[in-house]
Amino acid sequence: MKDNPVLYNYFRSSTSVRVRIALNLKNINYEYIALHLRKKEHQSDEYLKINPYGLLPTLKFPSGIILNQSLAILEYLDEVYPTPSILPLNPIDRAKVRSMAYAIALEIHPLNNLHVLNHLKDDFMADEVKIKSWFSKWVHKAFSPFEKILENDKEGGYYCFGDTPTLADICLFSQVVNNVRFDVDLSKYPNINSIYERCLTNDAFIKALPKNQPDAE
Repeated sequence: MKDNPVLYNYFRSSTSVRVRIALNLKNINYEYIALHLRKKEHQSDEYLKINPYGLLPTLKFPSGIILNQSLAILEYLDEVYPTPSILPLNPIDRAKVRSMAYAIALEIHPLNNLHVLNHLKDDFMADEVKIKSWFSKWVHKAFSPFEKILENDKEGGYYCFGDTPTLADICLFSQVVNNVRFDVDLSKYPNINSIYERCLTNDAFIKALPKNQPDAE
């Protein structure tokens, strides 16, 4: 295990799910270190020395390289471990995949992150119903146009872009997994659901599911 990277993560964190999927797709063995978000283990002095932002996930390599922010980790992994690639070779195609991934990672996740939901609960007295409503609002705001893009894609395949998983599928799958916890109605998104079901036939995605992690509750 000493030669493997160390992944600091939390079983339920969607950004952690993203990195686990990529590591699995690329057959990279890693050491799993769990930090419980609700117990604020990610805010310990020890972890803040590793990641001053106090966020998850963080990927630490034996060489001493430490990376945080899931999208940066995913792109680094694709550059250093290029097979199988999670980004197309063509610059235009790469931009399309990034655009889909960013629609999830940048338009939904920042607004629905745990510290935002806790802020709504603690400082604005939002109850569970209102928090779920907030969560759903930002999912639908991005999923509706995402579904249309998939519907209008004349070159679509089994996944978001073609017949192999990409950065877009990694982000989309992780978000759908999160949506289930908040009872988000996804019945209006047949293409998104189809891709999610396709991912559930891929061992790399299955192994990354929250329920399959050692710290799962």
